[in-house]
Amino acid sequence: MSNPRNGDTKPPCLPRNGLVKIPTQANGLGSASITKGTPAVKNRLCQPSSVPAILSPALAHRSELPIPSLASPLSLATLASVSSPPGASLVGLNASEGSEQPSPERLPGSPSERQLAVDEKILNRLFWYFSACEKCVLAQVCKAWRRVLYQPKFWVGLTPVLHTKELYNVLPGGEKEFVSLQGFAVRGFDGFCLVGVSDLDICEFIDNYPLSKKGVKSMSLKRSTITDAGLEVMLEQMQGVVRLELSGCNDFTEAGLWSSLNARITALSVSDCINVADDAIAAISQLLPNLTELNLQAYHVTDTALAYFTAKQGYTTHTLRLNSCWEITNHGVVNMVHSLPNLSVLSLSGCSKVTDDGVELVAENLRKLRSLDLSWCPRITDMALEYIACDLHKLEELVLDRCVRITDTGLSYLSTMSSLRSLYLRWCCQVQDFGLKHLLGMGSLRLLSLAGCPLLTTTGLSGLVQLQELEELELTNCPGATPELFKYFSQHLPCCMVIE
Repeated sequence: MSNPRNGDTKPPCLPRNGLVKIPTQANGLGSASITKGTPAVKNRLCQPSSVPAILSPALAHRSELPIPSLASPLSLATLASVSSPPGASLVGLNASEGSEQPSPERLPGSPSERQLAVDEKILNRLFWYFSACEKCVLAQVCKAWRRVLYQPKFWVGLTPVLHTKELYNVLPGGEKEFVSLQGFAVRGFDGFCLVGVSDLDICEFIDNYPLSKKGVKSMSLKRSTITDAGLEVMLEQMQGVVRLELSGCNDFTEAGLWSSLNARITALSVSDCINVADDAIAAISQLLPNLTELNLQAYHVTDTALAYFTAKQGYTTHTLRLNSCWEITNHGVVNMVHSLPNLSVLSLSGCSKVTDDGVELVAENLRKLRSLDLSWCPRITDMALEYIACDLHKLEELVLDRCVRITDTGLSYLSTMSSLRSLYLRWCCQVQDFGLKHLLGMGSLRLLSLAGCPLLTTTGLSGLVQLQELEELELTNCPGATPELFKYFSQHLPCCMVIE
């Protein structure tokens, strides 16, 4: 799973898209993956292990023990040295679901050392230092380790991703049998992402997952052939679902939303579904009075749809993301700010018809905003940044990726924003060194992305060392970012993660 850590070798880090690949296994769930939760989890998992001093120094130098030494970082290879044979189940309820696992009596070392290796107090502290993928491997070492690792607390915030082919085992006669999901139930997973499934697959999932009726809170269907009937059955049977995502599902219609959505849903995400247009928003607005979050990517939604939201949703809805809604104009923004005045998170990413006037409407009416995404809005200019700086005093995150008309003048307006913590300027092709000087006094800034900005030089970038509180700096595809500059940052911004 990972190599022993020595020298400057860094521990394996989760990919930025949050997917952890589970090694191949015999029960048909080999290519399942797990989605990480919060950014805090990512940051913790990406750091080198720092195992607490909970072992006896006398045992620390026994290399044959599947326990880390105190003098060196934790080695997964050492811990897994007594792992089960290849093909052992990673998600099964017990050893009988995969190859036989060794019992504590078969672990190497003296009886006292074996007892220490399965001490639940030690293991409960130790296993927090591993990524989700590593925990899946460690669960194969022995029954005692699996028993500890299969506690739900170790899997909070993670979502299993299952593809259609992983849901069935092929029997000797050629028939297919739905796999056992008991191992997921033991770990208490309350959310799933199913990819490429049909109505029948969803029904099988509901019948075979013990927690499906009440215990599943979040369901995500991607690139699936679910129809109106399947969507209705799923939401009728799975009474616990409050978060629903439909992505790349082209077989359900707006009529399916009218027949299946119910008031318990508080978060809905619909993206890249060709049958979604204005009438879908009408269904959402009338059937989901408790909606707190709506993520929508729909090419055919118009300004009219944004006037459908009710007064109830205007009170409860705090997050609205309209991504690549190409037909939305400033008139739609007028409808939105009047319908949803309590938004704290707003994305107009890819809404290419929105102009500075639309941003002015947002700034004047949505004073509670903490996050604003205007990426891929080519009509946005420096004037929009002046509106933002003047009125959005609580704003903490601003995304301006691919806003190609932003210049150094716009950055001078942003320099007055004392609350701004994250600023994304990816591929803002007119930003120059002089503009960076405006940012140097922003003491609250913790994340800055300048990836792909072609006019920034090494001299201009080196001045960023004045931002001593900076925690993350992205310079990918930035011509001015040289090896010498990264070395300079490592010396003068030791607490900042610089992304090359």
